[in-house]
Amino acid sequence: MSRPPLPPFDAATAAQKARMAEDAWNTRDPERVAGAYTEDSLWRNRAEFIRGRPEIVAFLTRKWARELDYRLIKEVWAFHDNRIAVRFAYEWHDDSGSWFRSYGNENWEFDAAGLMRRRIASINDLPIAEADRLYHWPLGRRPDDHPSLSALGL
Repeated sequence: MSRPPLPPFDAATAAQKARMAEDAWNTRDPERVAGAYTEDSLWRNRAEFIRGRPEIVAFLTRKWARELDYRLIKEVWAFHDNRIAVRFAYEWHDDSGSWFRSYGNENWEFDAAGLMRRRIASINDLPIAEADRLYHWPLGRRPDDHPSLSALGL
């Protein structure tokens, strides 16, 4: 199975890969997201270590049961050969209605078929007031005309 764009990445294909990942994560569909990773993909997400698609699906199912109304923006930070570094921020609320903006960085490594074989994520959560939210698009894909992280000053 091939998942273009394929490495080695240039500025355009790295940005395309990041937007494809953002779009998939904004579906909040664990099976769809897991399909972009190798069968034996290795993750570090915060302090949790995850291996393989079944664990990715279980992790994302737990994540989106807790992080409600999740909306994400990713932006390429750097790329080289088969690796891409992105920064991201997402907004969500918990079941008590408390809002958060989570900031982070991810390092991605891809196989020759364009599947991600390694994902290393560092994330911090900031409580925010509902009035301080910046992401107001309907759940799902971020509209093309919505400001980027840089345009939002994040």
